[in-house]
Amino acid sequence: MSRLPTVLGTDDLPLAELCAARIDGELMPIEDGWVPVDEPDLPALRAAVVALRAPRALVIERRSAAWVHGALSAPPKLAQFCVPRSARVAVFAARRLVVREVAIAEADIVEYPRARCTSLGRTGFDLLREPIDDDELDQLVSALCAMHPWLATELRDRLSDAVRMPHRSLARERLRRVEDAVAAGRPLHAAQPSLTR
Repeated sequence: MSRLPTVLGTDDLPLAELCAARIDGELMPIEDGWVPVDEPDLPALRAAVVALRAPRALVIERRSAAWVHGALSAPPKLAQFCVPRSARVAVFAARRLVVREVAIAEADIVEYPRARCTSLGRTGFDLLREPIDDDELDQLVSALCAMHPWLATELRDRLSDAVRMPHRSLARERLRRVEDAVAAGRPLHAAQPSLTR
């Protein structure tokens, strides 16, 4: 008998069975899936939850990756994915997700059993370069750097090594604010990872 996946969907069990297991206190609904109540809240589990929305060829990125890595307390309503430019992926359209084509190295992708996600360094780098002025982006990168003290140095090195990068001055200023906040012991955001909305 094969083992059921950790994150269940209606492809795995009928909706009636999933609802009955929830009523019995065995499962809890999260996003488009159902998770055992005693399952540890780890990045692989959060990645599998986000991945229910898209095929495995897509890579979880930006705010969705920040949730996977523990910088957000709840998954974003709009899931963000990317696909490497070299991949052969057909046009994909679905509600509640956005997909963009990017240049990305395999080293920047973390392989989980049921999903792929950008690494901590690539997630922080992408968030720093977002062209919108949004305090939440500072908070997300600050939370990642507070949890992983080596990350700020990696991000600084990535920004220095990037050639002809759009939004470079915005990214550097954002990283400066993040580093100041983390150094002062007051990260801009200290969310605990959670599966709940």
